[in-house]
Amino acid sequence: MIVVMKVGSPEAEIERINSEFEDWGLTPEKIVGKHKVVIGLVGDTAALDPLQIEEISPWIEQVLRVERPYKRASREFRHGEASEVIVSTPEGPVIFGEHHPVAIVAGPCSVENEQMIVETAKRVKAAGAKFLRGGAYKPRTSPYSFQGHGESALDLLAAARDASGLGIITEVMDTADVEKVGEVADVLQIGARNMQNFPLLKKVGAQDKPVLLKRGMSATIEEWLMASEYVLAAGNPNVILCERGIRAFDRQYARNTLDLAAIPVLRELTHLPIMIDPSHGTGRAEYVPTMAMAAIAAGCDALMIEVHPNPAKALSDGPQSLTPERFDRLMTELSAIGKAVNRWQEPATVLA
Repeated sequence: MIVVMKVGSPEAEIERINSEFEDWGLTPEKIVGKHKVVIGLVGDTAALDPLQIEEISPWIEQVLRVERPYKRASREFRHGEASEVIVSTPEGPVIFGEHHPVAIVAGPCSVENEQMIVETAKRVKAAGAKFLRGGAYKPRTSPYSFQGHGESALDLLAAARDASGLGIITEVMDTADVEKVGEVADVLQIGARNMQNFPLLKKVGAQDKPVLLKRGMSATIEEWLMASEYVLAAGNPNVILCERGIRAFDRQYARNTLDLAAIPVLRELTHLPIMIDPSHGTGRAEYVPTMAMAAIAAGCDALMIEVHPNPAKALSDGPQSLTPERFDRLMTELSAIGKAVNRWQEPATVLA
């Protein structure tokens, strides 16, 4: 249920109303929009009469029920307004949201060594990326595949951040690792295999770093949004959704089916920012540029693209990784689409 306040509502009156809602056993959440303040009510609101609520203050304009099972993630919860996730990086804040330039995240699937990760960070930064992706911990289908270097790789990511000024996005796989990953990462990633790891979702929801939530390999959109609800309900409002392809029947030609239709669907259902990962979505480097351009045209807020200095020798996901030279060209191609839809920013300054 949401309570829409009238324009110019006094702050003291909003606080009084919130206190009254708390006395009713509800949890009020104040959401400040461009023009109005909305109070989201979380709790057992089924028996409450909206007309009765409207009577507690002349400053209440309207009371509406949120019909979606994902209350906080629902666009209704913010009275139709999109949310922004502001991420602090060494070179200043970067904003993820539908009214801001498309944010580019790039880097290797996994952190292999210091020289590789630092050089890759510098290259993608020079091309215009704002964040470096790289796995310290890697969930793999086979127990015999490279699992990442673990905690030692976090130090390498920190070195890459210091050398490039990029923000860091890396995956956390275990509740026990949330704190130490959070010491390095600017955004904590929950991978597809952990989308419904509810203890992990609660844990990242209880800390204050933004969370990137990837869609599960066979997850419906509602299951995905309900997973985001776990993070939001635990107290962390900064969630970015990442579509990375879903498992379908035909895997002969592409690794997954990249669901670009999810962009307009999510835009209607949720206020959360939307990222697209065309690297995992296709599994083949030659398809990544086309799908990345299509994602921007469809209205995504961010892209995650795998880049490796030598994909043929990558320890994981080499076939879907772009070379730095191809990534440079892709950023030029993406700029044409981004500028056409007013979602692009000026190129970054090339590092010396």
